[in-house]
Amino acid sequence: MEREAVLVGIDVGTSKVCALIGEVGRDGRLTIMGHGTVPTTGLKKSAVVNIEQTVRSITDAVERAERLSGWKIDRGFVGVGGEHVESMNSTGQVAVTAHHREVTHEDINRAIEVARAVNIPNSREELHAIRRGFTVDGQEGVKDPLGMSALRLEVEAHIITASATAVQNLTKCVQMAGVKIDELVVNGLASAEAVLMEAEKEQGVAVVDIGAGTTDLVMFSEGSPFHTAVLKVGGSNVTNDIAIGARTHLATAEELKVRHGTCDLRNVTDDEIAIATPGEEPRQVSRRELCEIIEARMRETFEMLAGEMARGGRGLLPAGVILTGGGSQLAGIAELGREVLRMPVRVSGPQGMGGLVDTISDPSYATAIGLLRWGAIQVAEGEPAYESAPGSGGLVGRLRGAIRSIFP
Repeated sequence: MEREAVLVGIDVGTSKVCALIGEVGRDGRLTIMGHGTVPTTGLKKSAVVNIEQTVRSITDAVERAERLSGWKIDRGFVGVGGEHVESMNSTGQVAVTAHHREVTHEDINRAIEVARAVNIPNSREELHAIRRGFTVDGQEGVKDPLGMSALRLEVEAHIITASATAVQNLTKCVQMAGVKIDELVVNGLASAEAVLMEAEKEQGVAVVDIGAGTTDLVMFSEGSPFHTAVLKVGGSNVTNDIAIGARTHLATAEELKVRHGTCDLRNVTDDEIAIATPGEEPRQVSRRELCEIIEARMRETFEMLAGEMARGGRGLLPAGVILTGGGSQLAGIAELGREVLRMPVRVSGPQGMGGLVDTISDPSYATAIGLLRWGAIQVAEGEPAYESAPGSGGLVGRLRGAIRSIFP
């Protein structure tokens, strides 16, 4: 495979930090060369709460990926999560100024700048301004107006913002770990790159990444996102509920959830499960009671998702919902999702990779692999459809060869 670029993705999550090194071939295929995953306690609900612990976790994950791949990580694409992530849609309209009345790159950029000129508080930072589509002299649904004859050009942009202090703290942690940031990418958009097909984006689909501390939602229609949000619930909420209900430690509750839990109560029996808590006498817990705790919390999560999707326009999702992330691996979760959301729901992990994929092919690695795919799109397309905010360190203007500073 002829190499096009070597890319790095760093997913700084609530429960783990994952660093991936991948190479992109001329054919666009992504091959994983190295990965490092370490647990962390430096984040809460995907936001940094302990800088020293977060820096140590990022450093450890990066070092593991470097050892496995033989490459030195100098810079990377970094995921941003947390309930502070919000979105809005905005339009920008300009007159086409060229004497021959043909749309130029300058006209497109001016329209996007007008769309971006929305009133964003100083406490927030723009992460993405994504072009959804253009209207040329009243003709809607134009994907690329370059070279078209026109008097007026209008663009619709999907703008995603985040808490400025949360972004600054994350940026500080990554830089203190010795890594420069190519671009900050919202986690939900990264996960979507890993698990969605272009046909699903065109048809209308939602990707839901259930992490440990938060759940990321991105809704797509006509090939681009139109609603992005983060819910402050995740897999750790289920674990906490089990720990309280079964009166046991979090580690034991997590094991009960993974080994014996399901969201589908239809075939659950009243079998007794032995709990061996260190320092206590072994005791029994009913599997049905355990699963009822899990089902109640996940039903509430899907009801919260339904409310958020309704705010975004859930009628635009004929392809349904794709679940990913570590929390999506609960047994019976798709069945419960279909019941509550009343639409198609399936679970998916990252697709179409080569290389060291045995340990990172499950849904919990969707964000990290999606960050690599995001970078590959920037390299392949030259001028990305996803604009990064000024000063975010993005690849806008630095395309092929931009990451050559990663050296063996």
